[in-house]
Amino acid sequence: MQKQGLLTDVIDALCCLPGVGPKSAQRMALHLFQRDRGGADNLAKALQVAADKLGNCKKCRTLTEYELCSICASPTRDQHLVCVVESPADVWVINQATDYQGMFFVLNGRLSPLDGIGPDEIGIDQLEQQLAVNQVTELILATNSTVEGEATAHFIAQLALANHVQVSRLAHGVPVGGELEFIDSSTLAHAFSGRRSIE
Repeated sequence: MQKQGLLTDVIDALCCLPGVGPKSAQRMALHLFQRDRGGADNLAKALQVAADKLGNCKKCRTLTEYELCSICASPTRDQHLVCVVESPADVWVINQATDYQGMFFVLNGRLSPLDGIGPDEIGIDQLEQQLAVNQVTELILATNSTVEGEATAHFIAQLALANHVQVSRLAHGVPVGGELEFIDSSTLAHAFSGRRSIE
């Protein structure tokens, strides 16, 4: 049996990325080794350093190379306002798209009993400790609007209310520029139930 080559190893490794299949991985690998050897070196070095040094923030659980991420270490962020998200990617999106200046808590998943993911696996105990000692006044639930995301939001909401913390949920509904005839029924139902008065 013929041994697999180095190029094939790289292509197989690139396939671990979301949305990257064998053909895309092959194009990336060939580009790096045919046209951009320097880029390949930089990519390899950056990945190795990140793999060695990246971990989770002790407070919010997002990815960082330090004990506390830049958000948790910032003296200007509102410590009483915490936004709960499913992944570090959500932190990036909210920071880039909004003027939100509170803190975050990253679940790194969502409740999914069928997959064996319960409260312990998503750091609920750590979140509860923060609610008890950090004088959080509002918890913003920004989990995805999937069945698991909604169940996770409901579970956390009950926990927050038991700790006398105000809870809010990101609005779900008609997107800006969207036309009603093209909106799915579930999104439209959310938009109706989450409607607010115009002042």
